[in-house]
Amino acid sequence: MNKTRVIPQLPRSLPEEQGIRSSAVSAFLNRIKEADLTLHNFMLLRHGHVVAEGSWSPYTPERQHMLFSLSKSFTATAVGLAAAEQLLSLEDKVVSFFPEEAPDQPGSNLAQMNISHLLMMGTGHTEDTMTELLNDAEGNWVKAFLRQPVDREPGTFFLYNTGATYMLSAILQKASGQTLLEYLIPRLFAPLGISNPVWQSCPRGINTGGYGLSITTEDIARFGQLYLQKGMWNGEQLLPQEWIEAASSKQIANGDGQPDSGDWSQGYGYQFWRCRHNIYRGDGAFGQFCIIMPEQDAVIAITSGTNKMQEVMNAVWELLLPGMSGEKEPAALHPAAADLLSEQLSSLRFDPPAAVNVSDAEAGMNSLVYHMEPNEYQLETLSVTFSSNEAILTLRTVPAGIQEVVLGRSEWMFSSAKLMQDSDSADAVMSSFTWAPGDVLQLTMLLVETPFCYTLEIAVKEQAILLTMTVNVTMGPLEPPVQIQGTLQP
Repeated sequence: MNKTRVIPQLPRSLPEEQGIRSSAVSAFLNRIKEADLTLHNFMLLRHGHVVAEGSWSPYTPERQHMLFSLSKSFTATAVGLAAAEQLLSLEDKVVSFFPEEAPDQPGSNLAQMNISHLLMMGTGHTEDTMTELLNDAEGNWVKAFLRQPVDREPGTFFLYNTGATYMLSAILQKASGQTLLEYLIPRLFAPLGISNPVWQSCPRGINTGGYGLSITTEDIARFGQLYLQKGMWNGEQLLPQEWIEAASSKQIANGDGQPDSGDWSQGYGYQFWRCRHNIYRGDGAFGQFCIIMPEQDAVIAITSGTNKMQEVMNAVWELLLPGMSGEKEPAALHPAAADLLSEQLSSLRFDPPAAVNVSDAEAGMNSLVYHMEPNEYQLETLSVTFSSNEAILTLRTVPAGIQEVVLGRSEWMFSSAKLMQDSDSADAVMSSFTWAPGDVLQLTMLLVETPFCYTLEIAVKEQAILLTMTVNVTMGPLEPPVQIQGTLQP
């Protein structure tokens, strides 16, 4: 007889009942707004209770969100589980799993590299290997990793190396006969109540490991709570306590460790960052956070679209941390502060650009098809069809074909369209449009399961348009807007 696993909901509580001042959470939310930090979803747990949660509309709590490098902490967890099952050892040499892909005579540093070196980002590489993996003509990322020069002795030099996490996924698949996702579903995701997780794969079907996982903000919170509880969940020891202690401890130095040096120089564990205040975290680009606070018995889960990740953490340390009383001693309840916080959390939102006017150019360009000059996005044609309350943007690109996006007139409207070049499936998009002075049509498109927001400005000039496109966040310095000319053709 099959036993059905019952997944208890995370209990909800007022902040003061768990020793947190509502006014501290309000101050945190005010800082986020004043500093324009662009959070999408936020959840704060203390003593196992959700004490504050909110989503900035049109982002919603039930949507999965791209985690980027926060995925790494989940990959490491799979390695910890596999080690507990004796499928592998952290001392196993990396090359031993891949005799066909490894060089015939690996150098001494590559030969010494073991799983623990991958986990701690101490492989000995002096450049992130991920670019070489992505550019490998054969799509053999393992082989591409193993042929990169290893200039330092493994374990002696920290370098954040997404290719190293991919190799953990590849090793796990070799050792278990399952993909990383398949392996984690019954051992981690299902017990925690994480439904339908999605993970990208490399060309050879190995989950990317270092990025590519999408789950909800509450799923992140559950994962953090598991670590906070030393691997115990619903009366079952899902993860060995020894693994939790090792993964969350400083395994390698990555800076001077001084309190004023910020939170990327406090040491690195097994795919977790050490933070100031004896806190540790998993994080991903553009503000995806799982912050675990052992001394405060608290977890913070955040999804975002910001390049100001240190400022988000500063707001946590400066405003939320002082608002937590010790032990399980309840803070004094201040009804006015609790009511204010409740109102704040329920009214979080991003407003679409307001309508200023309706340009005469709207009728002039309605439904016309513009042929775009050659461009990096392989955008071939563009047209916009207007009605009283909405517009339909129709794009034709080489990789995705014809895609349609519905935009509300100064309100958000939902579409499903493939807009990201490297996406395997359609993106969930909330979009709006308005007219700016000078006959400029402004389109705002939020890819609400990602950190990304695309802003398109279309300047109408008789028989031509000038499309200017910007994106809110990038891996490096913000790039200048892309401009593409379009012309009407008979």
